[in-house]
Amino acid sequence: MSGYAIDFAPYLPLWLLAAFAGIAALAFGFLILRGIPGSAFRAALAALLLLGLANPSILEERRRPNADVALLIVDETPSQAAVGRIDQTRAAADAMEQVLARHDGDLEVRRIVLSHDSIADGAKGTLVTALAREALADVPARRYAGAILITDGQIHDADSLSDLPPGPIHALIAGDRGTPDRRLVVVEAPSFGVVDEQIEAIIRVDDPTAAPGDTVRPSLSVDGSPRRVERIPFNEDVTISLTLTHRGPSIVEMSVPELPGELSTANNRTVLSINGVRDRLRVLLVSGQPHPGERTWRNLLKSDPSVDLVHFTILRPPEKQDGTPIDELSLIAFPTRELFEVKLNDFDLIVFDSYRRRGVLPSLYLGNIVDYVQAGGALLDAAGPGFASPFSLYRTPLGDVLPLEPLGTISERPFQPTVTERGLRHPVTAGLPGGPDRSAATTTASWGRWLRQIDVAPRSGDAILSGLDGQPLLTLDRVGEGRVAQVSSDHIWLWARGYEGGGPHAELLRRLAHWLMKEPELEEEDLKAVADGDRLDIRLRTLEDRREPPVADIVLPDGERRTLPLEPLSDGLFAATMPLTQSGLYEITEGDTTIRTAAGALNSLEQSDLVSTDAILSEPVAQSGGRIHWLSDGPPPAIRRVEPGRPTGGSGWIGLTRNGDYTVTGLDTSPLLPGWLLMLAAGLFLASAWYREAR
Repeated sequence: MSGYAIDFAPYLPLWLLAAFAGIAALAFGFLILRGIPGSAFRAALAALLLLGLANPSILEERRRPNADVALLIVDETPSQAAVGRIDQTRAAADAMEQVLARHDGDLEVRRIVLSHDSIADGAKGTLVTALAREALADVPARRYAGAILITDGQIHDADSLSDLPPGPIHALIAGDRGTPDRRLVVVEAPSFGVVDEQIEAIIRVDDPTAAPGDTVRPSLSVDGSPRRVERIPFNEDVTISLTLTHRGPSIVEMSVPELPGELSTANNRTVLSINGVRDRLRVLLVSGQPHPGERTWRNLLKSDPSVDLVHFTILRPPEKQDGTPIDELSLIAFPTRELFEVKLNDFDLIVFDSYRRRGVLPSLYLGNIVDYVQAGGALLDAAGPGFASPFSLYRTPLGDVLPLEPLGTISERPFQPTVTERGLRHPVTAGLPGGPDRSAATTTASWGRWLRQIDVAPRSGDAILSGLDGQPLLTLDRVGEGRVAQVSSDHIWLWARGYEGGGPHAELLRRLAHWLMKEPELEEEDLKAVADGDRLDIRLRTLEDRREPPVADIVLPDGERRTLPLEPLSDGLFAATMPLTQSGLYEITEGDTTIRTAAGALNSLEQSDLVSTDAILSEPVAQSGGRIHWLSDGPPPAIRRVEPGRPTGGSGWIGLTRNGDYTVTGLDTSPLLPGWLLMLAAGLFLASAWYREAR
């Protein structure tokens, strides 16, 4: 392939040549106007000499044609796979690739596959422009022939397609026109809610086939427990109410019935993860005889802004009469009935601190506390010397739920609290500051000693701290639906005062209170699964010795089942991670425990609308000069190469621009007026001028 052009390499500066040309034009123009014979030949001779001084030459370019570049963009995103259009899309792409291969000599086809590498991509939807621009990064705009997009039409960056280089964009739409599809849309949902208080979510059920006034009853469950929902109208935003029953993530599942003949049921359901939080923790602290540790409990509970503390110290029984003036007694009577009967269930935790029977709390009210615990309440008893006396709480109805039985004696000897084998695994005592840590080869604690312990015998529960002679010091127990903890010493205050270096009293009591109130992070037998980006983190905590690593059974959102071995991290702690490839509800089972967790974005753009459409692409395709063709209407259109400025589509065909771009590989120069030709022509013009003058 060659190209030709004329070039000039003047022997004199251009301005000087221009001056000579101007002088010659004036002089010979005057002579010609005067009719002087031979003036025309002399003017032609002057022009020939000026042309020779301009030194014209013929340039011959050796050119290598450059192939134009066309994009074949294939939509293989999850929305295509969800409704079975992926095979149709791939078949059409393969057919178009074969047709385009016939233009292999002057057309390079670059196939781009739109897919999602992570579930986070589902929130962004199907994006074309960025990938197309990346594919054209090394292609000059003068070589861009156009693009063919094979998709369902659900393109979420269609407005930015105009940022591509000028060229036709053709769309081949997969799927069928007019297929109905019902979908459940969460318009608004809270990310957290207060436990036991109503929260609201706004949903909408879109159904193009529904008539005005038609209604549907959605299904709703919270952590697998069904909740009743009233019928709601189609195509309208509706507010529904629900209640969270525990702190931590709650999985809310919603779905609507299938529409006969609808495109897909994948968007008929949705899963939300709503975090439950407590508004305020209500704690009742009942102290017995004043002692140095009383303020430790009060200061700890008062320092937490999320705790509402009610604290009573019973200094004397009501029957005691010692002549104390009235104005020196308590300003209010002890509200026994109100606290232990009327409002007992309003408290999240009841604490008895060195309490002994003083005749203030009748057995009836102590029996109410037993019922409160068995129904799901929390009780903590910090035993003092009174626990070993005939007036012990153990000799009341509370003895039925307390895990320790007093032996009637008290040991007044220094001892260092020790974490038991079970305590090394229990979240209340595992990893306490200054405590034993097997992973760090630390087997002893660096805590200060206590000076007194009530001699007890274990009846139930798990001893996680031991004291003198291996006796239980801190014991935890589950009673009915509730929880009980008992400390067989009143000397934890020594840690608070820094005696012999002190100890982690604040952290221990904080964990203890949170375990009693069923905070999820303190569960000793616990299976958790958290979706973090594109991975699912599974963690198992157990107090049992596992000879074999546990294995988690996982049910993916599409129903596929997988098994995942959990690797040991430390005593009683196992974990594993798996990649997330699908959005939706994951069900994880280990042993007798099953949990659910939600992964992916709420109202994912990719899954929100699965209906094939040409409405989204109609404007950008028309602006580019392209055409839209439905694959359901017949075979893919023919491909034609068209010159710039010509129509790029018609009935049964689509066109790609033929730009004719090239690269110059060499250059040859030939003089336009060789010297001999110039002399011959000059002599001819001069002879003609003399001849004309002679006549």
